[in-house]
Amino acid sequence: MGLNKKSVDDVNVKGKRVLVRCDFNVPLKEGKITDETRIVAALPTIQKLIDDGGKVILCSHLGKVKNGPNEGESLAPVAERLSEKLGRKVNFVADYHVTGEAATAAVNAMNEGDVVLLQNTRFRGAEETKNGEEFSKELADLADVYVCDAFGSSHRAHASVEGVTKFITAKGGENVVGYLMQKEINFLGNAVENPVRPFVAILGGAKVADKLNVINNLLEKCDTLIIGGGMAYTFLKAQGYEIGTSLVDNEKLDYCKEMMEKAKKLGKTLLLPVDAVTIKEFPNPIDAPVDTEVYSSTNMPSDREGCDIGPESAKLFADAVKSAKTVVWNGPMGVFENPTLAAGTLAVAKALAETDATTIIGGGDSAAAVNQMGYGDKMSHISTGGGASLEFLEGKELPGVVAADDK
Repeated sequence: MGLNKKSVDDVNVKGKRVLVRCDFNVPLKEGKITDETRIVAALPTIQKLIDDGGKVILCSHLGKVKNGPNEGESLAPVAERLSEKLGRKVNFVADYHVTGEAATAAVNAMNEGDVVLLQNTRFRGAEETKNGEEFSKELADLADVYVCDAFGSSHRAHASVEGVTKFITAKGGENVVGYLMQKEINFLGNAVENPVRPFVAILGGAKVADKLNVINNLLEKCDTLIIGGGMAYTFLKAQGYEIGTSLVDNEKLDYCKEMMEKAKKLGKTLLLPVDAVTIKEFPNPIDAPVDTEVYSSTNMPSDREGCDIGPESAKLFADAVKSAKTVVWNGPMGVFENPTLAAGTLAVAKALAETDATTIIGGGDSAAAVNQMGYGDKMSHISTGGGASLEFLEGKELPGVVAADDK
């Protein structure tokens, strides 16, 4: 899926009102931003629009907003941080209605190069629902041009992602993608559709169910598929092995057999863990000290739980990565939040850091793990969207991408 879409480089925004959908869904602790990766990722597009004389109106969601609008999920801390990063005041519209009179007044008062940030789009309640039409139109009424730069939300057909584009088109405006979207799609798209081979894909995480279509799609595209994390135990059980009290998805045993058969038929290498780091009971809290024992994957005790790949598996997986030219990784190899159970994830991260292949980290926990372990700057690309990158790897079209104007 190449990107034959108009970008911010294809549009003249001088003097125009430009609505930019960003992904400012940042983690907050007591009102303070604990990881500003997503804010930093949005800066090149925002700076470009400021430099070109646009009137830049930013919008984003934050959190899940289950109990209605609240100060704990306000975008106020983001406005503050953005002002520091851009070296200019970002005018924050605190109105919970998002597109009400306060927003209209703020936009009307803008000069070229000014920046306004609207309140959390999910405070409207209509953002994610089918009745988002009115909200979509109100967002479009504020702008002449729409820029989607929120890859992390691009797999959702929400008012501020897809809905708004119809109303921008209807008034003769343009819908384009920002630099971050362009980069995401170029990296992920090329990796999947046009990889430099050998192409190795690594999947981890807890559940097979979350990655059904990804496994299926990647088996057709890659040369080697590595499966670790909790989902590996369903594959091991499907081969008839004892997996003790490890995570298992009994409804997906036949699917795992099918995928192993498919790999064989296509002549692909499917690697599963050959040993496991096991524990007696799950640590509470999750990062508490825990006693471990390593067992062969074919010989696990019935009363122990596999919570990380063992040292032999780590070596096997690292060796597979060494000869690769393209590597995509989505999902940790174990309970990486616990230092004792993070060794497998660390070994894979280290192998990726040491290879000269193009290395793409598919957002979510894998991105957190790589950054936590200090290898972030060694990767070719770390995706800002967990769910979106997964759907992309499944081969799905993303509404936020489809909605942009073609070149």
